Amino acid sequence: MTATATSTTPSMPKGWVVPFPEGDGSQRDLLGGKGANLAEMTRLGLPVPPGFIVTTEACRAFLRDGEVPDTLWEDLRAALAHLESTAGRRLGDPERPLLLSVRSGARYSMPGMMDTVLNLGIDDVTVEGLARVTGDRRFAFDAYRRFLQLYGKVVMGVDGALFEEALQRQMGKAGVAEDAELPIDGLVDLTKVFAELIRREAGEAIPRDPVEQLHRAVQAVFHSWNGRRARDYRRMEGIADDLGTAVTVQQMVFGNLGSRSGTGVAFTRDPATGEPRAYGDWLPRAQGEDVVAGIRRTRHLSELGTEFPRCAAELTDALATLEAHYRDMCDVEFTIEDDCLYILQTRVGKRTAHAAFRMAVDMAEEGLIDRREAVARVQPAQLEQLLHPRFEPTAEPEVLTTGLNASPGAAVGEVCFDADDAEARAAEGRPVILVRMETAPDDLHGMIAAEGILTARGGLVSHAAVVARGMGKPAVCGADGLVVDDKRRILTVGEVTVAEGDVISIDGSRGLVARGEVPLVTPEPTGAFATLLEWGDVFRRLGVRANADLPADAAKARELGAEGIGLCRTEHMFLGDRLPLVRRMILADDEADEQAALDALGEVQRDDFRALLEVMDGLPVTVRLLDPPLHEFLPDPAELLVSEAKGELDDKGRELLAAAQYWSEANPMLGTRGCRLGIIKPGLYVMQTRALLEAAADVKRSGGDPQVEIMVPLTVTARELDLVAGWVRETVEAVLAEAGVDVTYRIGTMIETPRAALRADQLAQTAEFFSFGTNDLTQMAFGFSRDDVEARIMPTYLERGLLEADPFGTLDPTGVGRLVRIAVEEGRSARPDLHLGLCGEHGGDPASVHLCHEMGLDYVSCSPMRVPVARLAAAHAALGITTGSAADA
Repeated sequence: MTATATSTTPSMPKGWVVPFPEGDGSQRDLLGGKGANLAEMTRLGLPVPPGFIVTTEACRAFLRDGEVPDTLWEDLRAALAHLESTAGRRLGDPERPLLLSVRSGARYSMPGMMDTVLNLGIDDVTVEGLARVTGDRRFAFDAYRRFLQLYGKVVMGVDGALFEEALQRQMGKAGVAEDAELPIDGLVDLTKVFAELIRREAGEAIPRDPVEQLHRAVQAVFHSWNGRRARDYRRMEGIADDLGTAVTVQQMVFGNLGSRSGTGVAFTRDPATGEPRAYGDWLPRAQGEDVVAGIRRTRHLSELGTEFPRCAAELTDALATLEAHYRDMCDVEFTIEDDCLYILQTRVGKRTAHAAFRMAVDMAEEGLIDRREAVARVQPAQLEQLLHPRFEPTAEPEVLTTGLNASPGAAVGEVCFDADDAEARAAEGRPVILVRMETAPDDLHGMIAAEGILTARGGLVSHAAVVARGMGKPAVCGADGLVVDDKRRILTVGEVTVAEGDVISIDGSRGLVARGEVPLVTPEPTGAFATLLEWGDVFRRLGVRANADLPADAAKARELGAEGIGLCRTEHMFLGDRLPLVRRMILADDEADEQAALDALGEVQRDDFRALLEVMDGLPVTVRLLDPPLHEFLPDPAELLVSEAKGELDDKGRELLAAAQYWSEANPMLGTRGCRLGIIKPGLYVMQTRALLEAAADVKRSGGDPQVEIMVPLTVTARELDLVAGWVRETVEAVLAEAGVDVTYRIGTMIETPRAALRADQLAQTAEFFSFGTNDLTQMAFGFSRDDVEARIMPTYLERGLLEADPFGTLDPTGVGRLVRIAVEEGRSARPDLHLGLCGEHGGDPASVHLCHEMGLDYVSCSPMRVPVARLAAAHAALGITTGSAADA
């Protein structure tokens, strides 16, 4: 059943429907990615079965109005007439039957998230005609039962599990293990069972008119745009809900038409490793869904040439043509029908983070793209995936079984057998591994919630593998030794049984499944990772520092490319074995006792600062003077009161109780903290400043180059800052005079209240730098208590669209961002050389980094492991690339 062109064709329809030859690859918004690529491949002269596209505009009109546009069916009939003429076949004609595929195709790739109908146009009459035309009665009835199963589920709303149960019963009756082995009588019976199942469950039979079937299939695909799995996927990928999907209607070609047919999925490069070689799976005598569903064991693409040498050579040429044309790795679906190759679909392929880096660097070095485009090709989110953990090399896991290394990384979690339960457990903070025979698109929400995915069936291009790679989650697929019993909620490997809730570990890089918890380590990226980041550094303007309090963290940050420390939280140096010294200072009876305690603290702080400055030698280190309220260093007064009531407190305990009650506050985050604490206990900041500068002087005398920045926290008035900065500067100059060395230093302040942002011009009279503490600035601007709203309020606000993003994860551009802009403009109006940075958690968020670049900040600071993410995001910002866009999916 080859697709052949004819010399006479009707006029091309216009409006809601576009035939393949009239479209091109630039029309993704109108034709969807699938349709645009089919049109483009048609223009390239590749063997594409003919078809047409119902546009995204038609879908949007349908979703908006609740009915199809007035002229859509007229346009569709004209396009169908043209397709019938091109194919030399007619829909519903038993003599020359034309069967159609009806597929979704959105602007951005959403694999498996919407609905598809295959073999449309077949019924009790045309199935006999198809058998005569092909000479293969078994093939014809196999096509018919597939149509009934898909149409019944997608269009008529029948539970898909009912079809699967009927199929399993029929296979059991025939004594076969796979549906491909069903004899013809079993298939004929199965079509009758399916037809009756649809009548019973849907309350009506499938329409006899194939054109009405087509109308209803198109509407079903439109509806699937708002299905749960599609909505979940769009939310995960950041795809807008108002884009709609196109519908591609195309002549069917059959990979299950006898022994000289087959179907498969090919990638122009390895999507897991990035190696420059074709990669994929195929099956003889099968249709496309057989390859990706994971029901049958697939064969590697390298074996195709053994059975289909001519088609394999043509496919190799087609893959080279597509990669050269799109200048990227392509994912290609193909079918062989009677030794004829057809290309059914292509798109820029999903890839692991490791592969994305390697491909970008390799393609730049091959001259396919330039370095600018190579940097643009890799998203910061992909970079984060590259930092995923793996099994500790010295660990000796109890390996249960092995499978395919479908998506790299390692994960540990409780075994969970269904998506809803996985989502519920994850919401309770319990890490889970979703275990399935094979996943389906309906499992998406569970896959999102899970730490990793394990399936007993499926190949390297199965649903589980493709989706897991796209999400950057570890996955092991096709673990043949695994038996999943959903009803008993257990999995077994040989004589070993693992129950739901038991802990397992998976290594998606090696395809290992282990019993119990295996220690994980984070990898050290090298090679293409380092090369691409170095290329990106050439483009970016924004500096990247790290938030680090300990030498080990600072060393890791510097190794990952940090250009200094943007936030050293000195309160972290007061914990552990230093806590008694802090309490001694708090409980001091007089100034002498307090000073003695401060002197002892100063000695340990000096050692801490020296170690930090040595690691960051030659780079700026921003030290925030003590910020939190003193009650954080004291026991909970309620617990002490309970002990007091039990008579368990001694004199020291009662002294601690009195201090805890004295320093306790109704709203401590807005109480005695930051510079307010420093003002009522001035010796505290003097001690910290002296310890820091003595450490800097020691490093300087040893031949180092300490770059010190002293940050005063939580200032809201210029008088506050003047007072504290005066003490700091006086102490700095005294220490340097005593040491007889010169150390570069700056004094600045943290902008973390709306008032500070609005009075930035006044603060800049004294401050030489601002660091925006956007965690607190967000809390105060929104009036949100982060600890309270994150779990209780935020999910509802995001679900209802009351907020576009969690403002604690991504900097709010119009509210908090506006405060930052005001502070930038007014601060620099008073001091043109004012140095500006951001040190909240937003410093590692790509969208927030982009905003910081736009607002003219000099640097961002983030946790050490997010430094590479911020570097790449800053490069993207300089190149004008919207980070994390689904357009790059």
